[in-house]
Amino acid sequence: MSLIQQITRHKTVEQLQAEAGTRGDFRRVLGLWQLTAIGLGGIIGVGVFVLAGQQAAVNAGPAVALAFIIAGIASAAAALCYAEFAGMIPVTGSAYTYGYAVLGEGVAWLIGWDLLLEYALIVAAVASGWSGYLVNLLTAVGIHLPVWAQGAMGTGEGRVFNVIAAVVAMAVAVLLTVRTEVGARLNTVVVAIKVIGVVLVIGVGVFYIDPNNWIPFIPAETVDAKGVSHYGFNGVVTAAAVVFFAVFGYDTLTTAAEEAKNPQRDLPRAVLLSLGISMALYLTISMVLTGVANYTTLGNDAPVANAFAARGLTWVSHAISATAVMGIISVVFAFMLAAARIWYSLARDGLLPQWFAKVHPRYGTPYRPTLILGVVTGLAAGALPIGELAELVNIGTLCAFIVICASIIVLRRTRPDVPRAFRTPFVPLIPIVGILFSAWLVSKLPWITWERFGLWMILGLVVYFGYGMRHSLLAKKN
Repeated sequence: MSLIQQITRHKTVEQLQAEAGTRGDFRRVLGLWQLTAIGLGGIIGVGVFVLAGQQAAVNAGPAVALAFIIAGIASAAAALCYAEFAGMIPVTGSAYTYGYAVLGEGVAWLIGWDLLLEYALIVAAVASGWSGYLVNLLTAVGIHLPVWAQGAMGTGEGRVFNVIAAVVAMAVAVLLTVRTEVGARLNTVVVAIKVIGVVLVIGVGVFYIDPNNWIPFIPAETVDAKGVSHYGFNGVVTAAAVVFFAVFGYDTLTTAAEEAKNPQRDLPRAVLLSLGISMALYLTISMVLTGVANYTTLGNDAPVANAFAARGLTWVSHAISATAVMGIISVVFAFMLAAARIWYSLARDGLLPQWFAKVHPRYGTPYRPTLILGVVTGLAAGALPIGELAELVNIGTLCAFIVICASIIVLRRTRPDVPRAFRTPFVPLIPIVGILFSAWLVSKLPWITWERFGLWMILGLVVYFGYGMRHSLLAKKN
């Protein structure tokens, strides 16, 4: 078999559907609302409580709401494509599995390797953002952490390691190891509390909006000492490329396909529900936040809580911090779950050692990848600033979205006969919109992000050609 034939070998849709029906690796315990809660848990978090304010302060001004709209268009187009795949191929692995069915093993490996980095770094970035709110809440009740333990080096004078971020990443890994449905139920409760907290911010904030804070809506473009431009339309697009980090997350629920009770019916619905609810909340809270406080005051670790504290609404500030502390944990839960299952899927297909594809004999969870991820993401969350983590996350996600949108176009032409529980409307227009917007946002990310991403993908190629291609179970079957 030639090299081209090896890297383009693929599983058929029928193979994947049959595997989904016969495999018993996981227990089917998740219903529609638990799946939707995983999606909401993955989407609503740092974007609301941290990035919206920080990007308003640094890049977009009050037009951060416009940045969310731009990012949301790319995300919505990809979500519609994900929904079609999720209903057609209800198998653990998300975009990696879909790529295996359409574009072949080589591309599927790169997607899986990409998603593994993306999901792991999201866990680290979200844990990092979460810690700022916990420090805020602890300070309010008179508990003061030593300065060195409050954040990563470079995020403030005297800071060395973000201890809280590291601990929460490791704690969630333990929770996910014990039992998926226990974590899912807890996650559903936490997501409900988080949504109530966001509604509280909106409900109270509308009475304290000063329209003068929205003027100018798009501040004039400026250039800092390093030659980096801020504000203006370019600043809005730069902010969109960063807050894109906050408008995906629904793809995490598709990685739990083999744990869903009725995946072909519930996965597409959960994808669209979670994104629709989240976008409505994001747009509203962006306008409220920049109306309550001048955008120049929002560049801190807990911008929403601090904005209300500055208005004298201390009780609201404390409530927001408490909501953020509980709510952002659900984001860590969703992406840790997704990362572990991507890792598990790669190992189950033979592209990584089978040792990682063993489920716990008692709990039925992929415990080995989960616990390793807990340690690795904990160290990353403790040592790296959130800004660097978010930029590296986005390039991986946007590349995966481009592949998913392209795959829908290809599959509609090559396999129009396959039954679909959900059909992406206006194909190829919707997928093309997703591809173009994602490519545009990728082009706005800093060059250092491209360099780091390139190094990770080169490492992935070395692993694939050195191990995965020869040990692939599909190769052995063929």
